[in-house]
Amino acid sequence: MATRYLYIARHGAADAFGELTGTGREQARLLGKRLAPLPITAVWHSPLPRAAATARELDLFLGGSPRLAEAPELIDHVPYVPPIGDTPPSWVPFFDGYDAAEAAAGNSTARALTARFATPPDGEDDTHEVLITHAYPIAWLVRDALDAPPVQWLGLSSANTALTVIEHRPATPPSIAMFNDMSHLPPQLRWTGFPDATRA
Repeated sequence: MATRYLYIARHGAADAFGELTGTGREQARLLGKRLAPLPITAVWHSPLPRAAATARELDLFLGGSPRLAEAPELIDHVPYVPPIGDTPPSWVPFFDGYDAAEAAAGNSTARALTARFATPPDGEDDTHEVLITHAYPIAWLVRDALDAPPVQWLGLSSANTALTVIEHRPATPPSIAMFNDMSHLPPQLRWTGFPDATRA
C-alpha cells in the first residue's frame, strides 16, 4: 500500500519586508540537513519570497535532485472564516473587515490545497514531498488530517522551520507522525514566529 509522506514546514524567520533573515537562512539549512537522509521526491514552496528562499536554502542539503517548484495552493491565506457565533472571542478582532468575497477566496484556496496534497499517491510507489508554506496552511492541513471542524484551524500554529509530518494511505485515515517539531534547531533558533514567552 503506497504512502504519501508530507514533510511540512513554515518558512524560516523573515523580516518586516518578507525576506529571510540570517536566522531564517540558518533555520532552513538545519531543516535541510534533517531532511537530507530521506528519499525526497519533490520540494514544493509557496510563491512568496520567504518560502521560496527557504526552499532554496534547504535544497543545498538535498543535492538538487528532488524537483523544486512553486505551488500556488501553498500561498499564505486565511483558510476559513467562521460565523461570528463560532468565532472564539479572542479571534473576533482578527476577522474584522473580512468580507464574504475574501472569505470565499481563502476557503477556495484551502480546498485546492487539500485536493492537491492531502491525498494518497496516485501510483504504487511511496512519495516523499516537502511543503514549504506558512502557519495558516499548515494548520489547515493538520485540521484536515484530524477531520476536525473547520474552525479548529484557529488553535494550531507552527514555529519557523518546525517540522510537521502527515502520512496519507489509500482507504485509511491520515496519520500525523509529528507536529511543530523543532528538534533539528538549537534552543536559540526555536519558537521564532511565536509571541515572546518563556518556553521549554
